[in-house]
Amino acid sequence: MSNYLAKLDALQRGWGEGPPDFRLTKRTVSNLFRYRSEPRTSGAGVDLSGFNQVIRVDPEEEVLEAEGLTTIETAVDATLARGLLPRVAPELKHITLGGATVGIGIESTGFRYGFVHDALVEADVLLPDGRVVTCRADNEYADLFRALPNSYGSLGYLLRVVLRLHRAKPYVHTRIRRFDDTITFLDAMRTAADRREEDFVEGLLFQDGRFYLLLSSFADDAPTVDNILRDHIYYRLVQQREHIHLSVRDYIFRFDPEWFWNIPLSGPYRLYRKYAPARFRNSGFYARYAGWRQHLRERLPNSRREPTHEPLIQDWQVPWDAAGDLTDFCLRNVDLGHRPWAAIPIRPQSRPTLYPVNPDTLYFNLGSYCQIPRQPGHPPYHETRIIDEQCFALGGIKMLYSSTFLSRDSFDLHYNGKAYLSLKQRYDPHGRAKSLYEKVAIPPDPVAP
Repeated sequence: MSNYLAKLDALQRGWGEGPPDFRLTKRTVSNLFRYRSEPRTSGAGVDLSGFNQVIRVDPEEEVLEAEGLTTIETAVDATLARGLLPRVAPELKHITLGGATVGIGIESTGFRYGFVHDALVEADVLLPDGRVVTCRADNEYADLFRALPNSYGSLGYLLRVVLRLHRAKPYVHTRIRRFDDTITFLDAMRTAADRREEDFVEGLLFQDGRFYLLLSSFADDAPTVDNILRDHIYYRLVQQREHIHLSVRDYIFRFDPEWFWNIPLSGPYRLYRKYAPARFRNSGFYARYAGWRQHLRERLPNSRREPTHEPLIQDWQVPWDAAGDLTDFCLRNVDLGHRPWAAIPIRPQSRPTLYPVNPDTLYFNLGSYCQIPRQPGHPPYHETRIIDEQCFALGGIKMLYSSTFLSRDSFDLHYNGKAYLSLKQRYDPHGRAKSLYEKVAIPPDPVAP
């Protein structure tokens, strides 16, 4: 805590009049997947990269106190040493605790604990004018506390968080059940979510009509432990086995070595999986590599050619009664090829101001995390647009770590724009931080007169 307070003091002493623009800079990769890059501004931004340490793990209270730029990997390592884990621990290692809180962090414990932000007890927030306030559900900044989820830094950046934990064991045993139709798959998933006998519940859905329900539980030991860094690809192993045993750390980050399913399956990559140093086998390295490659392509003579592929990297949530409609719509209208859709049940514990879901109500989350071919005759990001439209029509909502194409009026309708405006006036009256809509939306093309 003394180190944190020293960093906080240095930040406030060096603030002066504040930076020209309120933009976060850090050393870790971004886990935002916006379809359009934000234009660079002249301001130096706010460098919070030093706020990346665990402050304490309290086994008796089962809480973690850490700085906002602490990665999930660092938090998991610190808490596992005490037999604990964050209640909801996203599966990409370099997501930060602050980012997962002001974003909408999810995982296969969501049926039990909701979202990452549902475990938040307290947070220190750097406001756009340089003030730092401590917010909780029961103090004078309770309105900010409730508005942190889905704010994406537009109201402030998290410098310190206190999060609830849960007990863990050394291993995770996964039982895989296969289904061949949407209805029986969803019925089994809901039964597991309601029964709460497992510690983790999720599913993988394939275009050819194969549905895999993954029911996982902590275990004190394991007969064998699968190596998903060198020997196996997790989402392919699911299709081959009835049981998988992993160390608890490997389970938490089971999709990280392949960046979900974005590492190609060709021969050279088989050698890469087997022999590349571990520091090159994680999502952080892949994100940097993808950025370097895109930077190079933009400077090549043929860089203005229309792309043949585009990202479909999104998460949608609908009330459980609409799960079948959303699933069938996506399987009918969007082809991911050999790569799966990911699904989890989520039972929110609260109703955040800017992400209005109903507490203690079961939702179905469907995610896609890959590139898909751009279809001739359709506008760019056609698949994103039609699934968004279907999701909202079914009474759902979607996460904003990626892009949305909503108009401002529709955005305000779905994400509580009236309340956001009031919060913005209180916590950023001079407009130093970009608004949420400016950060996440690609506005519709203007209609020609």
